[in-house]
Formats: sequence, structure tokens, C-alpha cells
Amino acid sequence: MTPTMIKTNGISKTVTTTQGQLQILKPISFEVKAGESVAIVGASGSGKSTLLSLLAGLDEVSEGEIYIDGQAMQNMDEEQRAQLRGAKVGFIFQSFMLVQSLTALENIMLPAEIAGHSDAKKRALDILELVGLDHRGDHYPNQLSGGEQQRVAIARAFISQPKILFADEPTGNLDAANSEKIERLLFELNQNSNTTLILVTHDSVLAGKCERQLHMQAGELTEVSSSSVSETIAQKAG
Repeated sequence: MTPTMIKTNGISKTVTTTQGQLQILKPISFEVKAGESVAIVGASGSGKSTLLSLLAGLDEVSEGEIYIDGQAMQNMDEEQRAQLRGAKVGFIFQSFMLVQSLTALENIMLPAEIAGHSDAKKRALDILELVGLDHRGDHYPNQLSGGEQQRVAIARAFISQPKILFADEPTGNLDAANSEKIERLLFELNQNSNTTLILVTHDSVLAGKCERQLHMQAGELTEVSSSSVSETIAQKAG
């Protein structure tokens, strides 16, 4: 039986604005099995990136429970969530989030160094070549194009071979040739390493390559298509 890698019970997110309380995510409950590939699609502002941040422990839920590989994230403080991310999670940010004072190679090495891998530089060089940037390793982020920065961010997320890879618009800044290369890398990691892949995308072709598609609309999540499930997986509370 395939173990559950991600499980949520009624998670929601509410923020305070000048006009009062704003509910970004309505209560959501769903599960993702280890090794699954899942695309979250929907219009801008529907809550997709917020959900991804909550699942990765980058933000805290207002209500509900999140379990990552059996561990209850809602019971963790920020340091414990950071340790969990370092051990099990890779994240590809839409805005890259590269360290400006580090070269491309050093940015990629960083997670492996933090995790204590003695071969961090070799790993980084190998992945830099995979994303087609072996000639740009000594360049700083401000010397790279948006597409090149995206590929560095993707390489950084890959280096520790995480159990779960979250990707927010991973091909959004890439041309067709590089998009195809990155898509291939994403699914190779998913299949060869049994990495659970959760991605947010506006690209219907990329979403269609995933085993499941979930649709986010106005903070609610529903199942679009699945090899085994076609029912709604998230509803309003009550």
C-alpha cells in the first residue's frame, strides 16, 4: 500500500486587512500519496500559491491540520518546520528567491551544505550541467536573465533529492526549449526517485502530464481529473 505523503484536515487561511478579515483559503481536506504528481490549476488570486506555502511550512494555517510524511506540522515552531523542510522538501519559487551575494553555483550548493553533504559542490556542478548552465556557475543572480535565474532556482530545489518537491510556476519564465528540459527533469525526479511532485501552473500541457489535477477557485479546491479519483475532495466547512 502506497503511504500518504501529504494530508490536510480542514486547513484554511485568513488574513487581517484594513477592511476586516479576508479568507484566502476555505477549509480544504485532501491527501497526496508518496510519489504522486499533482498539478494545482486556477486563475491568479485563487489561492494556489498560498496553499503551496502552507503545505511547505513557509506559512502557518489559520485553522486545520497538515501532516507531512506523518509529521504534524501544526504542532511545530518555525525552527522545527525549517528542519522538516531541510530534510524532506524542495521548493521552486516563482520569484526565484536566490541569494544575491552568492554565485549560481553557490546558490545551488547551499541546501546541500546546510544538510551536511560533503559532496555539495560536485552535486551542484552536475545539476548545473543538467539545467544547461554549467558555463554560468560563477555568475551572480543580477548577471543572469530571468529564465537563467529560474533554472538556478530549479537546480537548487533538486540538489537534495527531496521527498516532496513543490513548484510554483516552474516553467513560467522559460522559453519553449528550456521549458521542455525542465519538465523532463521534474518528472524524472518524480519517477526515478519516487519524489512527490506538487506544482502550481497555468500551463495546461504541463498540468496534463501530472497524474492528478486539482482546481482552485475562490479559495476552494476540487478534483479535476485523476487516474483513480473523480470526486470533489474539498468542500466548504459544514
